[in-house]
Amino acid sequence: MINAVGNPQKILLLGGSSEIGLAICAEYLEQNPAKVVLAGLPQDPDRDRAMAELKAAGATDVEWVDFDALDFDSHPATVDAAWSGGDVDVAIVAFGIMGEQEQVWQDQKAAVREIQINYTAAVSVGVLLGQKMKAQSFGRIIAMSSAAGQRVRRSNFVYGSSKAGLDGFYMNLGEALAPFGPTVTVVRPGQVRTRMSAGIKEAPLTVNKDEVARLAVNAAAKKKPVVWTPPLFELVMLILRHIPRPIFKKLPI
Repeated sequence: MINAVGNPQKILLLGGSSEIGLAICAEYLEQNPAKVVLAGLPQDPDRDRAMAELKAAGATDVEWVDFDALDFDSHPATVDAAWSGGDVDVAIVAFGIMGEQEQVWQDQKAAVREIQINYTAAVSVGVLLGQKMKAQSFGRIIAMSSAAGQRVRRSNFVYGSSKAGLDGFYMNLGEALAPFGPTVTVVRPGQVRTRMSAGIKEAPLTVNKDEVARLAVNAAAKKKPVVWTPPLFELVMLILRHIPRPIFKKLPI
């Protein structure tokens, strides 16, 4: 249960070794010790590092539960395992992939895999998280979206379209859950310095994962439905969304 000053006692991270997800957990742990459940592939090479990182950050306990985004039938058991031993106060949805976009749109299997992980699996666990939190009448869901989903670009349209779908689902999941107590915060970062962006030319307004984590935790505490990271990106995307397509597609972005 979230305590009297708003700090969670149990946190679930779907995407157990996600750098941004771990940073969000660490931000919570800086405020108050808590138990953390990491959900990820059993063979994840970063499993031990992620668990050790959170223990060092002040977690009272760190547990790993198996989670395969592409094994949809296993998702109910994963979520049940996370809830075993007590309710979850904060659930962070932070798994996803971004392949080489010029290859992905020309490779049917790769495109389907990216969409299934980034969108279909996110919906699958979102429905389950929503029902668990509706039953307990409280809780926060933090869903990692992307500015790339706000106006899908030619340069990364498979990835961008998957994030557009995720964003729409979680924004409206928050609306659906509002009468029952739980809240949903959608995080829309621009480029973040992580493994996923390694090798990609750094764009203006690129941020560190710790800044994303700080803004996400603050927004969730205030029950905001959406937060941009950095905040200036909201203005940038507002402008880009209203540029006529013939002009937009000529922009070097």
